[in-house]
Formats: sequence, C-alpha cells, structure tokens
Amino acid sequence: MHRGITSRNLKSAVYVLEGLNALATTWFFYYLYFYTQAQFKFGALRNLLLAACIGYVYAFGSYQGGRLAQRFGYFSALRLGIVLMFGAFLACSMTSSVSLTICLALVGDLGMCLSWPALEALVSEGEPPIRLQGLLGVYNVVWAAAGAGAYFSGGALLDHFGPKIMFCLPASILCVEFVLASWLHRAAQRQPAAAQEAARPILHPTSESYGSPVSPKTFLRMALLANPMAYLALQTVVSTVPTLSRRLGFSPTVAGFLCSIWLFSRAIAFVALRMWPGWHYRFRFLATAYIAMVISFGAMLLVPDWRVLAGAEVILGAAFGLIYYSSLFYSMDVGDTKGEHGGIHEAAIGLGSGSGPAAAALALAFFPGHSGSGAWAVSGVLVAGLAVLFAIRFRAKPG
Repeated sequence: MHRGITSRNLKSAVYVLEGLNALATTWFFYYLYFYTQAQFKFGALRNLLLAACIGYVYAFGSYQGGRLAQRFGYFSALRLGIVLMFGAFLACSMTSSVSLTICLALVGDLGMCLSWPALEALVSEGEPPIRLQGLLGVYNVVWAAAGAGAYFSGGALLDHFGPKIMFCLPASILCVEFVLASWLHRAAQRQPAAAQEAARPILHPTSESYGSPVSPKTFLRMALLANPMAYLALQTVVSTVPTLSRRLGFSPTVAGFLCSIWLFSRAIAFVALRMWPGWHYRFRFLATAYIAMVISFGAMLLVPDWRVLAGAEVILGAAFGLIYYSSLFYSMDVGDTKGEHGGIHEAAIGLGSGSGPAAAALALAFFPGHSGSGAWAVSGVLVAGLAVLFAIRFRAKPG
C-alpha cells in the first residue's frame, strides 16, 4: 500500500492541507468556549470540564488514529477525519441543544484525531534526518501561522456575523480540504515505482545525538512529558479566555486580537528553530523553555493587567514553540513508523489538554470563592512535571 510522498511538489500540497486543517480546527475548537458561554451560559467551571472531555477523547482517539493511518493508509485516515469533522461542524450549526452540541463537538474531535497524525506522517515518511528538520520546521510554521490567523480573526467574525459563522466557515474549508486530499492521493499513487520505494521508512538513529550524554530515546521520553504539560497549560488558557475576557471587559474582537499574541509568538519561534538546529538533543534548551512556560502561564491567569497578559503571551508562545518542536522532531526522528509515532505524539497532546482543564475544574469546584484556584492548581502540576523532567534526564544512562 502506498503511503509516502517523495515528490517535492506533492509534498508542498500537504502543507496546504495542513494549513486548511489548522484554520478549520482552530476556528471551531478555540471559539467553541465563547459559543458555550454566550449560548448556554457556561462559566469557567463548565467550560473547563468541556475542555477536559475534548482533551481526553483526543488522547484516546489520536493513538488509535495513528495506528489506523499506519495500517490502512494516511490518506484514508485523513479523509475519514475530514468527513467526521465536516458532519459534526455542520450539524452544530443546526441545533440549539447543549447536550447535542457537546456530543457533536466530541465527534468532530474524533475526526481531528484522524487528521493530524496522518498529516504529520505524510510530511515525514521516508525522509532522512538531514531533510527531516527542515520539513518539520515548515510543517510547524504552517499550522502555527494558520492557527494564529484563525484565532486573531475569529473574535471579529463572531461579532460581525454571529455564532453560526464558527461552524459554517470551518465546514466550508473542510470541503476544500477533502477535494485537495483526494486529488493528492491520486497524484501520489502515480509516482514512479522507484520513488515509492524510496518512501519506505528509514531506520536510524540520528547522527545529531552524538554530542549529548544521553540517548535520543531519553530525549523522546522527556519531550513526550514536556509537550503534554505545555498543552495542559495552553488548553487551560484557551478554555478560560472567555471568562478572562469578560473580567477584563474585552469583546470577542478584542479578545481575539490580544489573546492571539502567543500564537504568533509560537509561529515565530518555529521559524527560528527551523533555521537553527543547535537546540537538537540539548537539555538546557528544553528545561529553560519549560521553566519559562510555568512562569508565563501563572502571570497570564493570575495578574489582572492586559500589559502583563501580552508580555506573558510572548514568552509562553516562544517556550511552547521549542517544547512542541522537540516532541514532534524526536517522535519522527527516533521512530520508524511515522503514523503510529504521530499518533503517540498527538495522544500525549490530548492527555495534557484534558488534564490541565480537569485540574483547574477540580480546584474551582473545591474553592469556588477563589477565581485563581484553577491557575494555582495547574501551576502546581506543571512544577511537578518539571521535577519529573529533571529526574528523567539525570537518571538516564549515558547513551
């Protein structure tokens, strides 16, 4: 069964697919919490519980989605995911039921679980380490820039066109993505046999690991811890932005403009990291990014000042850029089954995305009179994760 793409022109088309996927999923899943707040009167606690459900479903679904993509083909998994998201998003625009809206959001979540592992594998399958850094760099920049643009514009779209735009617009984008994915699949199948053979998985460890006292697999374990911790923080932020915006007196338009700073900072970090590979297999960069993430997360949610919020976002985005890039790069560099490793990478994201809001919701439930209790609880989990990160590094055998 053909899975890989070796033609550079065709691989460029994967980036277009990825950008469309990022636009559709960011508009829907990041602004879903504004919709539930306005339409169903959800406060911080219920939005956090919703975010926890979405995260945990994503963790389970991504792992299975990666395995499905590896077994049945990347394009099959991708197109099935697009169909599920399209149906769920469109149906959300036609219902006013809170329970049905949540169920449909989870169906769309499962569709997203199928799409991202397949896209990651299509970019990295069969590529040697010397090209993998650049390809994953472009991949990261594309989805991050598309996501930043979607979040930046989403609030204004909500204010001008009403809540239904956050369902209908992503559904329209998914139609375009499905057509392009089908065309690309047919074009990839017409690659010469030699090119298809060249796309077979390449077994290696990377030559870049020689300068590190620990093995590449140890860095993969550290990155697979740090990345869900990053999403633990980020998903907590995303699901509480509507409440934070109301507290600071922001309209959805202003919230989209101001609270998208970290997304642009992340995209810029991806550009810089792609151009400079010196961070590969260097623990000090990963540890510094993690510490900066903990501090900036606390500042964003605990200091009620828009200037502090903006500055903390810049730091958070840069820190997240290195942590995410580390997880994806090490997953693709160390592993030889790209679909499965992409699924593991995304499952780790889902685990963090669910655990952060769950911890914050638990704290708010026990301490309802303290609005910052959720942020303090998540900060405590992040600090515990930092201790585990250092333990993995310094207990590892030289490799």
